[in-house]
Amino acid sequence: MGKPTIKKPTPVKRPRGRPSLYTLALAEEVCERLSNGETLEDICRSAHMPATRTVYLWTETHESFAADFARARTRGFDAIAAEALRIANTPVEGVEYITKADGGVEERRGDMLGHRKLQIETRLKLLAKWDPKRYGERLGLDHGGTLTLERLVADSYGGDKPD
Repeated sequence: MGKPTIKKPTPVKRPRGRPSLYTLALAEEVCERLSNGETLEDICRSAHMPATRTVYLWTETHESFAADFARARTRGFDAIAAEALRIANTPVEGVEYITKADGGVEERRGDMLGHRKLQIETRLKLLAKWDPKRYGERLGLDHGGTLTLERLVADSYGGDKPD
């Protein structure tokens, strides 16, 4: 009798890279926080959240999450617009110190209008970039006149008709 052959166990193939952190609960939390107007970067700074690029990868690999993510973004834009309105309607008292020519310091108390204006403008400009259809400037391109080929040719020759 010969030597018995010992079969080596076949190794289990494991997927390359780290396992996905995707869970339904985590995906729902991302969408909930997005819909409240929080940026994805701020959400992903939380200790239990994945990196921003991981969430974007989820949108490419999970169709239902991609749809939920897009809806949450739209609701989040509305939340940011509502926040801009709240800032506009809520005076904030602050102190401004002004140095006089003689070296003295004058203290003025009042609404921090400049700071509030900056907060509002920043939000509105970002909304116009992120969702130009809904928050961008409306461009009216109404053309009421007529243009003929004869007129175009005449204009190209300095107003005179060609011979």
